[in-house]
Parts: sequence; structure tokens; C-alpha cells
Amino acid sequence: MNALINWLNKHVVPVAAKIGSIRWLVALRDAFISIMPLIMAGSVANVINALVKNLPTQFGWTGFVNSMQWLIAINALVWTGTTAVLGLLFAFTFGYQMCVQYKVEPIAGGLVTLGTFIMGLPQSFSLDLKAALTKGDVKAITDAGAVVAGKNVSAWGYFNFNKYFGAYGFFTVMIMGGIAIAVYIMLMKKHITIKMPASVPPAVSNAFTGIIPAVAGLYVVGIINYLFQLNNTTVIDFISKTIQEPLMKVSQGYWSVLLITFLVQLFWFFGIHGTNVLAPVTESIWTTALIANVNAYHNGKTLPYMWTRTDFDLYVWIGGAGSTLLLLLAILIFSKREDQRAVAKVSLVPGIFNINEPVMFGMPVVLNPIYFIPFVLAPLVMVSISYAALKFGLVNPVRAQITWAMPPFLNAFLGTMDWRSIVLQAVNMVIGFFIYVPFVIAANNMKPEAE
Repeated sequence: MNALINWLNKHVVPVAAKIGSIRWLVALRDAFISIMPLIMAGSVANVINALVKNLPTQFGWTGFVNSMQWLIAINALVWTGTTAVLGLLFAFTFGYQMCVQYKVEPIAGGLVTLGTFIMGLPQSFSLDLKAALTKGDVKAITDAGAVVAGKNVSAWGYFNFNKYFGAYGFFTVMIMGGIAIAVYIMLMKKHITIKMPASVPPAVSNAFTGIIPAVAGLYVVGIINYLFQLNNTTVIDFISKTIQEPLMKVSQGYWSVLLITFLVQLFWFFGIHGTNVLAPVTESIWTTALIANVNAYHNGKTLPYMWTRTDFDLYVWIGGAGSTLLLLLAILIFSKREDQRAVAKVSLVPGIFNINEPVMFGMPVVLNPIYFIPFVLAPLVMVSISYAALKFGLVNPVRAQITWAMPPFLNAFLGTMDWRSIVLQAVNMVIGFFIYVPFVIAANNMKPEAE
């Protein structure tokens, strides 16, 4: 075991550390973290509406639902300003965080990526009617500025709010926004800017400094968008069909979910925050799936994705990466070592709220050979069981984002609005607990210095 750990420490840990220090990936992670308060606000609105509208409607409590229309309407407004426009919000935070990493003016950078996103959106709508319009209807519609061609009505100057402003635009922001902000940062670093006298206030000076880099970045992306328009398509639709949709499809496969679980555990065992290191992957792919599910549920549509970012927190990382809450329970019941029991007692309450640094570094679990196998194995078994349960429809997919610090059982129900998710979580906890038990008992025979 020690030979394996030494080999991994030599060959894997440096790679993980290097990935965690790439500024583009750090910026991508922080951009998603920045919009988390708005994701949570929108999810709170969705959860409340589920409790006062969706669930009561299933039981025929129409009187109660009617009395709650005022609250339902407020929640809809909150959703409109948060979850419904996360693509738009992410467009700003991505550019902002990129500039923070490269230490250049961040507000102008955020506006560049925001403008890049809006620039690539289709600005027209087309609607196919079931029946032809009368001459009077055609005249009224054309007088209003629309175009009627047979049973088709089209008009310019409209954004498709439901389609483009949510998770659909994330990958476009990463690619096209990445191009624009790269140009902006490069010119800022080379000082190809308008330089103002020292007497000019900093706010004004900073605004003028970003003009040339911003114009250059926006024009580069503008040219790309124009070339796509010449081919009767848009960048956002092209990226979605050729990059985002295939990646999202791959992300729903069992091996993808299993691999990311394994890597998070492996990195964590060596003291590297695996959840943070791989956040650019988990957030950009599985958070995209989560937002798509949240918006679909709000609009009364079928949930498009089975596995989301929240599923890892609900079923795989109970008490934190490695499901260390289950290790703490196993230690408190079966351990005879006072040192481990003392750490477990201190770590239990934070563990209930999915904070596991006290046990990871206080026990420690990090680089502790006795706990390497269960720390990696338990989440792999739990993710396999959970994936199968979702695959066969035994549990509803996640439809609301919940904070990672929410305790078990409560987070499962609020995230899925399905009591069966609590059962699945309980089953996983029991199985994970018994995976840890033999190793806790084995640790009774080891002296602390032997670890």
C-alpha cells in the first residue's frame, strides 16, 4: 500500500497541483462560485413554488394553491432575475474573474465578455402557425413590424429568453468570451491602452485604459459572429450542437460520473482539494445540467438530465468528499482509539453540514494508508448505486439547487421533491458506513505513529 501511495504521490499529485494553478481554470471555477448566490435565490423560489403549487396541486388542493398565487407570482419574478438568466450573469463573472487572475481592470473585462455573449444571440424569432392568417391579420402583423410568409411569422429585435439566457449559453461564454477576454488581457498587459495624465481620477483613468483592449476583443468576436451569420447560423447554436450537447451527453454516462468521483477522492487523499481542482469540469458540465433541470421544472417541462452537480452532494459526498460523516459514525461506534474518537467528536457537527476538513487533516485521513481503500471505495460504490437508481427511475432527478452545507435527508428531499431520494440516501449511508467499519476496527490495532 505504501508503495502505491508513494507512486501516486510522485506522479499524480504534481499533475493535480498544476491543474489547480492554471489561471484560466481558476477563473472558470470562481466565475461559477460568483453566481452561486443567484443560483440559490432562484432555487429557493423554485422550492417554495413546489411546496405551495406543485405538490398541493397533485393532491387537488386548488383552494390553497389559489390563495398562494401572490407568493407564486413573486417567486416567478425572483426566478426571472436569477436562474432564468444565469448565462447572462455568468458572461460577466467569467470575464471579471479572468481579469482578477491576470491582474488587469476587471469590470471592463466582465463587460467585454457580457457584450460578447449578447452579440452572439439570435435577434429574431420565427413561428409556424397551424392555419393561414386572414388578410386583415396579415396586415395587422406586418404593420407591427413582423414578416408573414404563408403560415410563418417572423420578426427582428427579439431575444429567445427561455432558450438562450440560461444554461444554454455557458459554453459559448467560455469559448467566445474566452477569445475576447484573451485579446483584452493581452493588450492590457502590453500597455496598448489610452494613457491619461496622473491628475485624472482613477475611475476615469481606468475606464479610458480599457477602451482599446475592449474594442479589439469585441471586434475579433464580432468578425467571428459575422462569418457564422453568412452561413445562416449563429455561434451559440453552433457551439451548443457541436460541443455542448455532445459533452452533456457524455457527462450523463456512468463512466464519466464514476471517473470524476474517483479523481476527486484521489486528489483529496493527497491533501489536494479535489472538489476545487476539478470544479471547472464539474461546474461547467454538471452545473449546466442542473440549471437546465431547474429551468425545465419551473416551466413545467420534462427534466432533460439525469445526473447533475447536486447529485454528487446528495448521494456520493455525504459529509464531504469521501462521505467522511460515515467514517466519523463508524469511529464513534467501533473505534477504541481515544485519539481518533476525540477527533471524531469534534468533527461530527461540521460533518453534518458537509464540512470535513477537521477529519481530513485532524485524523488525518490525508495520506493515512489504513483509510485509503474505504475513502476511495465508498464513494465509488455509492455513486454506482445512485446512478442505477436514477437510471431505472427509482428516484426523481434533481430539480432544485440546494446549498452544499445542507444536512442529509433535508437536502435530498428539497433537491428532488421526492421522498424516495431520502431512502436512497439512507441506503448509501448504511453501505458506506459498513465499508468503513472493517478499517476502523483494523485501526484499533495500530499505534498512531505507525500510520
